[in-house]
Amino acid sequence: MSEHSRTPAEDPFGGRTPTRHERESGEPWDASYHDGPAPWDIGRPQPAIVRLAAEGGITGTVLDAGCGSGDNALHVASLGLEVLGVDVAETALRRARDKAAERGIAAEFAVADALHLETLGRRFDTVLDCGLFHALDEDERAQYVTGLASVTASGGLLYVMCFSDQSHEGREPGPHPVSEQELRSAFSHGWDVSAVEPILIPNRMQPDGAPGWLATIKRT
Repeated sequence: MSEHSRTPAEDPFGGRTPTRHERESGEPWDASYHDGPAPWDIGRPQPAIVRLAAEGGITGTVLDAGCGSGDNALHVASLGLEVLGVDVAETALRRARDKAAERGIAAEFAVADALHLETLGRRFDTVLDCGLFHALDEDERAQYVTGLASVTASGGLLYVMCFSDQSHEGREPGPHPVSEQELRSAFSHGWDVSAVEPILIPNRMQPDGAPGWLATIKRT
């Protein structure tokens, strides 16, 4: 049977076009969660997100695009904010919902393709991207940014956390590192990139953190 003649039930990508990460691995994002935590799932919210929330940088209604098993979304929701976490990995979403139920946190999690965020039909005051942008190729990024524009309220804030191409304290860059110029160029129309801050991004392969960027981007 050819790839084009597969039925939806036989298609591990659910009828959507696989992203770069999926093409390179040969598996859907969901497979990353089948044998324990995914490489980026550290079992707690990212330090950068905790800091942003403590500083009052996350406000209003919040979207976590590519939320995985939900630790960042749950942290924000625990502060009393209305949060929607979306991902294509249904296993990750089940874990996120289980965590929410166990902790008594009101947070919404839904299956959605980050490359088609316009299908949500909603707008948010704050949008989080914790490790998705760097996993996409150039064409996918353009499509993703278009979708982000459709769901970010005018004047709303988008925070993009991604691997950097710059070494830091002897640490080597993570997979698919992004330059500051690539980051700024992707959001050059309809957005104001107000800050690109070097950070460390903990992951299961580099618990002390890989070099990263935290970009603060305002929807104009």
